[in-house]
Amino acid sequence: QVQLQESGGGSVQSGGSLKLSCAASGDTRCMAWFRQAPGREREGAAAIYTGGGRVRYADSVKDRFIISQDNAKKELYLLMNSLKPEDTAMYYCAAKPTYFVSGGICSLTGYPYFGQGTQVTVSS
Repeated sequence: QVQLQESGGGSVQSGGSLKLSCAASGDTRCMAWFRQAPGREREGAAAIYTGGGRVRYADSVKDRFIISQDNAKKELYLLMNSLKPEDTAMYYCAAKPTYFVSGGICSLTGYPYFGQGTQVTVSS
């Protein structure tokens, strides 16, 4: 049974930084951060292969966001820098068990498990 719990959301001014955390349990071979802005579909922002640390980013967050993990604590993080108003969204932690994964890098689609989300609001 995979369980995910996000924390760390909040309000920040444009250009600021925020760090999200996700506590996980169960088989989480791939982990990712998704986000959903009002009126838009949920989209993958960043993913990490927990077996080796390879990462993947959406173009919209590349060079600003950093995904990382602490395997000992079974926690996932997202450090968000240079935040923009268009980053405002509900952010979700997501996971894929091992049987969903092939190869050593994780995609930004096809995740069966999600947390409840944490709100990030960026003001101009």
